[in-house]
Amino acid sequence: MADLSGGNVRVRRVYDAPEPSDGPRVLIDRLWPRGLSKADAQLTEWCKGVAPSTELRRWYDHREERYEEFAARYRAELAAPQARAALDGLRKLAADGPLTLLTATKETAYSHASVLLDALREGS
Repeated sequence: MADLSGGNVRVRRVYDAPEPSDGPRVLIDRLWPRGLSKADAQLTEWCKGVAPSTELRRWYDHREERYEEFAARYRAELAAPQARAALDGLRKLAADGPLTLLTATKETAYSHASVLLDALREGS
C-alpha cells in the first residue's frame, strides 16, 4: 500500500480550482456541493460510501465541541463492510500516486475529511 503519511493523500475544498498535482479528485461528501456544476468540479469519482450517515452529519452539525464524539461515531461507521470497501478503493487510488479528497466543508480540520484521512493512513 501507499505511504499515506508522506503526503500522498490530501484534503482540499471542492470549490478550489483543480491543480495539476491533484491526481484523482474524489468527492467524499454525501450531498452534492451547492452552486457547483459537475463540469467545474472535475471529479474522478464521487465516493458517497465513505461519507458520514445523514443522521450522524445532522447530529454533529459542525459543532466543534462534538468533534471527538463525532469522530468516534464516524470511525464506527467506517468499520462497516460497505465503507471498508470504499476505503480500500481510495487506498488503491492512493497507491498509484497523489490523491485529493474533496469536501465542501469550510473547516476541514473539524470535519469527516480529517477523520477519513487518518483512517486511510492507519489502514495503509
